Amino acid sequence: MRQIWDFIQYQILGMGWLNSLIGAMLGSFGLDMTERLGTSLQFFLFDLIKILVLLSVLIFIISYIQSHFPPERTKKILERFKGIKANILSALLGTLTPFCSCSSIPIFIGFTNAGLPVGVTFSFLISSPLVDLGALVLLISVFGFPIAVAYVLAGLVLAVAGGTLIDKLGMEKYVIRYNVQSANANYETGTMTRKDRLLYAKEQMAATVKRVWPYVIVGVGIGALIHNWIPEEWIQKVLGTNNPFSVLIATVIGIPMYADIFGTIPVAEALYAKGVGVGTILSFMMAVTALSLPSMIMLKKVVKPQLLATFIAIVTVGIILIGYLFNALGFLF
Repeated sequence: MRQIWDFIQYQILGMGWLNSLIGAMLGSFGLDMTERLGTSLQFFLFDLIKILVLLSVLIFIISYIQSHFPPERTKKILERFKGIKANILSALLGTLTPFCSCSSIPIFIGFTNAGLPVGVTFSFLISSPLVDLGALVLLISVFGFPIAVAYVLAGLVLAVAGGTLIDKLGMEKYVIRYNVQSANANYETGTMTRKDRLLYAKEQMAATVKRVWPYVIVGVGIGALIHNWIPEEWIQKVLGTNNPFSVLIATVIGIPMYADIFGTIPVAEALYAKGVGVGTILSFMMAVTALSLPSMIMLKKVVKPQLLATFIAIVTVGIILIGYLFNALGFLF
């Protein structure tokens, strides 16, 4: 059973065969695959192709599933639940939306205009860019099952806890309501045929790949640089587990950046190869995807400064706590 799972993880999801093929092809062109240039090109081409291929397949599947849960239907489902159950369901529904933080905000506006509790809408807003099924599969292909599941569970806990805390603080009055519909609001499951759903999934896949490919290229490029050109001792000094501030540094570095989970994975992969702690890597990934500067600028237009500051503080503290916890439990990974 273990051999079957290893084959699935390293050869199917991890596409190890592709890595070997690219290495052989580069070698046939006269590149020395023991030198930095050869290994950097191999890392770049392999990760770029792997992520874009897996991303396309996964987004297509997820979008087909998502076609059964347009915003109007999602709102009706969420309205049936109260309290923490609604927060949990909202966070789980966020995993079906393969959006970056900026793309999640129109749906967040739709939820608030529908009268859903502010805590429930923020559970969705935290979960949607942070955790999705596609990210889970990609994380498994790079880091293995335990770390991938740990990331997803940590993201869901943060989404539920953050939304619940915002609700308990009575922040409803700081939401600015607009009459805005998301682009997907017109998709009604009762009127969509299978052909419609396939077309919708194809359009979502194309739009997502078109939006994220520049960030994937940048992320893979940075990953190749870290993996092959920056000495390991430099990385360890700044982000190693021996530095008590590594999680704080990773979080602060991540917040101003703008990328989705797919753009951060190659950077995280390179840091992992350099021996950076799991908690530090998770903090970096979460900070980039959940608290990017562009998304905070967009969010400022729909919530008042008091709520925006509370949201940033809760998510930042949560990310830091998750980072230190997972570094402390690093022996499990």
